[in-house]
Amino acid sequence: MPTPPRSSRRSAPPHRPAGRPRAGAGRRAGPRSRGKRPRWGTRVATALSVLVLGTGGIGHAVVTSLDTGIGRVDAFKDMKNRPDAGHGLNLLLVGTDGRDKITESERRTYRLGGAPCHCTDTIMLVHLSENGKRASVVSVPRDSYAELPEHTDGTTGKQHKPHPVKINAAYAEGGPSLTVRTVERMTGVKISHYLEVDFTSFMKTVDSLGGVEICTPSSLKDSNTGLDLAPGTHRMNGGEALQYVRSRHIDSDADLGRMQRQQRLVAALISRAADRGVLLNPVKLRDVTSTMLSSVRADAGFGTEQMLAVGEAMRGLSPSSSEFTSVPLSGKGISVPGVGATVKWDPEKSRSLFRALREDKPLTPARSARSPEPSRSSASPKPAKDARLVDVKPQEIRVQVYNGTRRDGLGKEVDDALRGTGFATTRTPLGSDGPEVGRTVVMYDPRWDRSAKSLAAALPGSELRAVRQQGATLKVMAGTDYRTVTPVRAEEKPKGQFEAVTGDQVVCP
Repeated sequence: MPTPPRSSRRSAPPHRPAGRPRAGAGRRAGPRSRGKRPRWGTRVATALSVLVLGTGGIGHAVVTSLDTGIGRVDAFKDMKNRPDAGHGLNLLLVGTDGRDKITESERRTYRLGGAPCHCTDTIMLVHLSENGKRASVVSVPRDSYAELPEHTDGTTGKQHKPHPVKINAAYAEGGPSLTVRTVERMTGVKISHYLEVDFTSFMKTVDSLGGVEICTPSSLKDSNTGLDLAPGTHRMNGGEALQYVRSRHIDSDADLGRMQRQQRLVAALISRAADRGVLLNPVKLRDVTSTMLSSVRADAGFGTEQMLAVGEAMRGLSPSSSEFTSVPLSGKGISVPGVGATVKWDPEKSRSLFRALREDKPLTPARSARSPEPSRSSASPKPAKDARLVDVKPQEIRVQVYNGTRRDGLGKEVDDALRGTGFATTRTPLGSDGPEVGRTVVMYDPRWDRSAKSLAAALPGSELRAVRQQGATLKVMAGTDYRTVTPVRAEEKPKGQFEAVTGDQVVCP
């Protein structure tokens, strides 16, 4: 590989939210016996997809028939001193732990073995705005420190005084009703309806939509779940999507990273449903919805009238009108005797977050219209929406281009194309006195390896070559194999006090 010299080669309408049923209305049913139920995070994604897909534009008779297939739980039993209702509709979505509906083939293929803990593996609080124009999804860390109120153990019948636990243990001790009570006490948000789902419904739902697209700028591998994804875009079936959202041993983010993947999957489900016209096609809607609802359990008050009202609220939902965040945490986790490692909520930030939900305010800042950066390349780059997802923004990567061939003007062509895609090029391409280079090379200091991978993604087929002490400026030696620059983009960083993102910021371009 020649050393680049300093000399230059020649280069040329509002709706009314569903209300609670009248006292005594609806069918009351106790929780099902605690059989085995799969432990993983995506069942909450299924529940949200039920809301997204299950009711908008569908007739009363069809909804009534679907209503009869939903399992019922008494999630609001003996509830007292509840928060004020506020504005909009609040749904608590939980995924429970067990193993009763998976086949042996699924157990082996997707690594679903292990003993259940009979607890909520995932909790999401979904707020539907009163004007029907926004859905806000807040993920609650399963290891959140919580203090359970006085209650009767749902399994042993034993009376318990208030005591500390991880929030996912509320279901194990008192079922849905204790889970709702605990969440309401901690958030001050009144829960309108409770939905509990399992993984079988999720897998079938993804498959009924023809799979779902997930993008990752870096490789994702988890030996526990069997997840093994290379950087890029992947079309996943239900089982593969299950592996994606169950994984929590990929990096140091652990459960936080898993919650973010769950949110990306929910956004992808919304996008997929919108793209395929499911919401506007009664036949498709009925087929997808009946698949999902076959494994859903809900409070007795979530009947035909409420499903229709939720459908009206969700009819205009799209990735850009959905927003996602997690409960803000206070520093590092703490260890509690008898409880184990927990995480604590930031008292001020979490209080502000839940106040925004109660007041029906958006969690993301207003987004101004954006105009794409004009291209300075002689070739027209693809629109930004077709760009490949990378880790580092092109605007943050400084690049020096070299022409490693005898082709006049190639250095300027590559420099212009990279700058037109957003990279901070020097605008002064240089030449090389060495022999002609066949394959384009990206030279980088190992301390800037993420930037190098992002740059290499824009140069298909290029070789990454580490050069110690090179510094922050990356170097591109354009070879005879150069054809074009592929547009790339990084995910937008969460902005605003709640660090929330909209669905269109995390779905595949």
